[in-house]
Amino acid sequence: MCYHYSLTKKQEEIMRMVQAEWEQPFEPVFHTSGFNFPQMPVITSEKPGTVQLYHWGLIPHWVKSLADADKIRTQTLNARAESIFEKPAFRSYTKNRCIVLADGFFEWMEYKKKKYPHYVYLDGFDIFGFAGLYGHWTDKETGEILHTFSIITTDANPLMARIHNTKQRMPVILQKEQWPQWLEPSLTKEQMAQMLFPCDDKKMKAYPISKLITTRGAETNVAQIKEPFTYPELVSSEQGSLFDSL
Repeated sequence: MCYHYSLTKKQEEIMRMVQAEWEQPFEPVFHTSGFNFPQMPVITSEKPGTVQLYHWGLIPHWVKSLADADKIRTQTLNARAESIFEKPAFRSYTKNRCIVLADGFFEWMEYKKKKYPHYVYLDGFDIFGFAGLYGHWTDKETGEILHTFSIITTDANPLMARIHNTKQRMPVILQKEQWPQWLEPSLTKEQMAQMLFPCDDKKMKAYPISKLITTRGAETNVAQIKEPFTYPELVSSEQGSLFDSL
């Protein structure tokens, strides 16, 4: 799954890298949690030349009230690639595709009934895009339009299967050369399905980080959140071999 990620590049740098305009100002994010429904940068198939800020947690058009919306979007932070064409919350949005900009994400390894946070990124710390779906929901009481998105997940590749070793899932990561195809309005269901596979783990890196990320009351949107941290029990175990070549 994917409930925590980062986009730590400055807005000007991202603009150069993705060659798109921005509608709103953006400050680097070292850690964000989907359960806070943050506004994060996306590129939609509707406006492929513009970066917009959308709330994480897709709200389907048939949701009646804001209270109901707040309940359902805790369940729509992610969309399983295997079921997006059948699930009521997502099947109406498979033509509403977006790129969710990121430069890393966080996942937990379980070892001897304890969980250890890790930071995962692409080799070279490049910006990448999660494959996403987006929608526009109108609050009938206030008339406010909420722009929301969901991140599509798939089976874990070998690297992520060893890190996220309980669920063995990972977000669908699209390389920049794949973005135009993903945003292409004429993309068929079959072509779309062919893109929803795990990223090659040879292009990915990962390392353990401290448990600051889960410390109650701590500020987690700080640069220190990404700093490597050594857990002796992982280094001395077979789990440590995962990072020997990183």
